[in-house]
Amino acid sequence: MPSNTSIGILHTALVPDEGVLAQFRMMPLEARRKGTPGMLDSQSTCRNFCFYLLPAFSLQAFSSAVEALRLANEVLGRDVYSWQVISDDGQPAASSCGLSVCADSSLSFERERTRRLISAPAVVIVGGRNAPSPHKQLDAWVRECRNRRGSLVGISSGTVVLARAGLAEGRRCAVHWEQFPIFSERFLDVVATQTAFERDGDLYTCAGGDAPFDMFLEFVDRHHGTIVVNRICEKAIAYRTRSAGDRQRLPLHSRVQLNHQAVIKVIEEMEANLTEPLLLDELVGSAGLSRRQIERLFRRELGCSPSRYYLDLRLERAHLLLISSRLPVVEIAMACGFVSASHFSKAYRDAYGCAPHQSRLPAYQRERMRSNGPENRTRQIDRRLSNERRPNCH
Repeated sequence: MPSNTSIGILHTALVPDEGVLAQFRMMPLEARRKGTPGMLDSQSTCRNFCFYLLPAFSLQAFSSAVEALRLANEVLGRDVYSWQVISDDGQPAASSCGLSVCADSSLSFERERTRRLISAPAVVIVGGRNAPSPHKQLDAWVRECRNRRGSLVGISSGTVVLARAGLAEGRRCAVHWEQFPIFSERFLDVVATQTAFERDGDLYTCAGGDAPFDMFLEFVDRHHGTIVVNRICEKAIAYRTRSAGDRQRLPLHSRVQLNHQAVIKVIEEMEANLTEPLLLDELVGSAGLSRRQIERLFRRELGCSPSRYYLDLRLERAHLLLISSRLPVVEIAMACGFVSASHFSKAYRDAYGCAPHQSRLPAYQRERMRSNGPENRTRQIDRRLSNERRPNCH
């Protein structure tokens, strides 16, 4: 049995949390019989999670998930959850921040072990910001686990692995907002959402960051009840937890928590209609307010007009597609609701200070082009032309 200490998490002697015991004793007898806390059921099996770490995975996302399980064991007073770490070759996996995590086994070993199991454990594919490289063995393994009724979890770009293996068709998947444009263009049969996390049957997906903590608390809630989750949050100093389907991030221009529901509804309509933008009169219909009221609320809450905010959303989507895909600029313009490439180029240059195709250049080249003013560019053109006209002496 792989040891959890191999990933650098130390265990102390586990004793039942007194706060949980006290609240359990105060519960009605019928609720106790239903096993709401779950911690006194000595027959309950230990649930195992296999964390497969992709190259440059997010250490924040991985540790958030594992810490939720560790704290559940601590609160319940025994190991109801176990986990092991898997890397491609069984060697330590390097995270995006440079720190490495020791692996308990390799992918090939886990594939052999899975074939001997009747029921596979829950498999968690932990990614990061980078799109994962093609990997036929990994795709085959997650399909094998699915065939053996194992739950599948995708964190950050780990969701891409599940989608390309054909395991997310027609299902809701939470995708990080930076990866959302290219994901939704690539996997048309997947219902991609910009939410913190989603649960669709036995498929769990999460945007990354600290959202895995909330998603894994939902596992704990389903197994052991709200009382245990509350105690975990107290220990983790977690003020609130998000539910499946909650917003992933604050609106673009918001510096504080946005509470006005009418503005949120309009923004959600905007985000759902980037390819074919709606008119403002169509957008305000869902908010139940007049056009003038919505314009006033946007300026007060976000410091810009609704049309400006809508344009910024479309330009942000275009920017993410430019830097994360090889789609032609014309196709990107159409995918973001622009009627012509010239209109798109002008709006993009005004927002990002460079032409769309220049965003695909390395950063140092973009800075060099920005620093070259019109006079410098004219001088460079004249010098190049004079060199071309100079007779060849050789």
